[in-house]
Amino acid sequence: MQAVLLEEFQEPLTVQEVERPEPEPDGAVAEVIGCGICRSDWHCWQGDWDWFGYRPDPPHVLGHEPTGRIVSVGEDVENIEEGQEVAIPFNFACGNCDLCRNGRENICENHIGLGFMNQAPGAFAEEVHIPNADLNAVPLPDDIDAESAAGMGCRFMTSFHAMAHRAPVSAGDDVVIHGCGGIGLSAVHIANALGGNVIGVDLMDEKLDRAEELGAVATVNAQEVDDPAKAVRDITDGGADVSADALGIATTCQNAVNSLRKGGTHVQIGLTTSEEAGMVSLPTDEFVAKEIDFKGSLGLQPSRYSEMLDMVESSKLDPTALVEDTVDIHQVPDELAAMSDYNTVGIPVCNEFSN
Repeated sequence: MQAVLLEEFQEPLTVQEVERPEPEPDGAVAEVIGCGICRSDWHCWQGDWDWFGYRPDPPHVLGHEPTGRIVSVGEDVENIEEGQEVAIPFNFACGNCDLCRNGRENICENHIGLGFMNQAPGAFAEEVHIPNADLNAVPLPDDIDAESAAGMGCRFMTSFHAMAHRAPVSAGDDVVIHGCGGIGLSAVHIANALGGNVIGVDLMDEKLDRAEELGAVATVNAQEVDDPAKAVRDITDGGADVSADALGIATTCQNAVNSLRKGGTHVQIGLTTSEEAGMVSLPTDEFVAKEIDFKGSLGLQPSRYSEMLDMVESSKLDPTALVEDTVDIHQVPDELAAMSDYNTVGIPVCNEFSN
């Protein structure tokens, strides 16, 4: 089958023929219907995140935002059947550890990152393997087709967990999102649906215009003000209730924290680049004096997908509104290369995988 192969970090990606996966006894294989193209794939291609355990040994198939149709299942699989259309979280879980048993399978003790770790070749491919399929394959409702659901991959579902669970955003909260790429725009859309008054912060007017289309009540172009955090505090008359860094660089993280009012909550969604290598300095005394909460957010528990899917079914959320473009598998390397200049707006999706 065809797949996008990482052969050497930072060197051009290629589409090559690789072996089709076979299901493990507890696993399933899905024909990939759609797979979002995410900045996290770019980080993996660059060789970032060894400090996070997300640095596979080349050659490795990239891609971690798939939906698909089950084509084969292992002998121990009980609930997933051939022909089902499924969402496939990137945060594969074991289902047996204490965290999984307590509803936190997104941070499973035996976590495997799809497309980011040797144990889970990715989904820029005609087919992808899903370990522990009874947990990690999420059947889609009949009225949500898999191609449309491709916009609900990592960026969207991670933003849902961040805004709905980790913050959580309540009606009337002032919410500021620093970085309006795919994950930031998803957070804008979701926070708006949850009743928040959302402010988008970015360097590009095009991304800020999209934020307004998705529900932002105000935007700040960080290039046009001396202090973006102060601009947010002025708009919100003292600071936001919730802030999120959706990019993962020191500047956006620090600005997001400094945008908060007393008692506010910061949610860190973006992972850092090789420049920060996982470490960002923060105003610790401000956390104490203002009783600010700092929370991380990773993926979304498969057991809580139903909350997001219910909001999609009721038209409160529309992941297709984030899809900027659809491409075939041979265009994926160029789409990822374009992310080196932060020029991607919204979510590009690969939806054609055969010759």
